[in-house]
Amino acid sequence: MENSCLFCRIVAGEIPATVVHRTATTVAFRDIDPKAPTHVLVIPVAHHANVIELATDPAAAADVLATAATVAEIEGLDQGFRVIFNTGAHGGQEVFHVHAHVVGGAPLGPMLARS
Repeated sequence: MENSCLFCRIVAGEIPATVVHRTATTVAFRDIDPKAPTHVLVIPVAHHANVIELATDPAAAADVLATAATVAEIEGLDQGFRVIFNTGAHGGQEVFHVHAHVVGGAPLGPMLARS
């Protein structure tokens, strides 16, 4: 755990979160600033700063994806959903503990905003 990492502190129970699903290796909780009717973050318990680091631990990466699928089932996203990883400043990553956004519950529109 990194003491300054917001998501590590959520895993440790130091900061409250609305947990949707938890496994031995992942935690899924509601985003505090949702961008869709359903917006849940899935994180590995072990700290990995981004997708590149997560990819060095294939079991953890698989667990994050499996938990994302479980969250979609729990949330009833049978009409469709997205799983999004933001990596780095240009990718829009705000918390540097890798996390998957599971978003859905309504039509989501185009994947990227046009500039």
